[in-house]
Amino acid sequence: MTAPHGTHPGPRPRTVLAMSRETRDALRDEGAFTLLQQVTDLDPGLLVTDFADPSAAAALTRAEVLFTHWGCPPLDERALAAMPRLRAVVHAAGSVKHHVTDAVWGRGITVSSAAAANALPVAEYTLAAILLAGKRVLDSARRYRERRSPYPLLPYFAGHGNHHRVVGVVGASRTGRRVIELLRPFDFTVLVHDPYLDEAGAARLGARAVSLDELARHSHVVTLHAPELPETRHLFDARRLALLPDGATLVNTARGSLVDTQALLTHLAPGRLDAVLDVTDPEVLPADSPLFRLPNVVLTPHIAGSLGSELRRMADHAAAEITRYAHGLPFAHGVDPRDLARTA
Repeated sequence: MTAPHGTHPGPRPRTVLAMSRETRDALRDEGAFTLLQQVTDLDPGLLVTDFADPSAAAALTRAEVLFTHWGCPPLDERALAAMPRLRAVVHAAGSVKHHVTDAVWGRGITVSSAAAANALPVAEYTLAAILLAGKRVLDSARRYRERRSPYPLLPYFAGHGNHHRVVGVVGASRTGRRVIELLRPFDFTVLVHDPYLDEAGAARLGARAVSLDELARHSHVVTLHAPELPETRHLFDARRLALLPDGATLVNTARGSLVDTQALLTHLAPGRLDAVLDVTDPEVLPADSPLFRLPNVVLTPHIAGSLGSELRRMADHAAAEITRYAHGLPFAHGVDPRDLARTA
């Protein structure tokens, strides 16, 4: 990244919010604008949900920085025409693919993302899922609830537990790397697969680089952190799911399309595999999906990423980026358009 271009009339660049109203209200409820208002010329009451809205025209004309979040409209040529002074887009969430278009790069506008901040709660959710899977918490709770009496624990837990178990991490993305980092204090063997990561790079992370099929064959828990790309669709298809050992758990906090849902069901229904699914394909699932009923499936509605108080972390991350911009420094977490073809 090169330093953001343009001159600044002062240390507080004029900044406009562009996101859904629901997102803005959630940020305000969590006090996420406190630091932002200290470093920018910002009116939290002024919200743009449509770049063609005449009532926003004056504010957009003066905007130097666009503070974006979930629900930001696309920044296409027409939208940018309304913002002649725009020099930077600071996204207080993860992927910018939903709103940053080629027109942004074509005009030389710099872009920052809080993807690194959003990776932490996803990694924390994943760590919890891995640890609970090893202790068979879901099935144990179900059995205890149904029996309401003791049952023989030693034979039940044979072959399970979290000591010297193998965890396979698919994708050395920001989140994948965070997961590997969080796994270090535990007695796990960590395998990783990423086409852009070599053996030396994996070793530096504390993992062993393997092929995807080898990872599937040897992992007690497989956790997915690859981007949604044409080549990653159904990365875990019928053939690869069949490679997973009996009793293995598949954790997906990335994108539902990475897994062939119907193929996964053929392994979940008889209880051969377990799954923790924060994302599905489709999302949302049909109301009659068997995934809602299977006792060996934890199904959550895309909650692994930042929510509640975690929104404040992303907003503070974005505020720090705007501070760097205001002082003529390059973004610490700038988005390189050349990376978008292989990232989330």
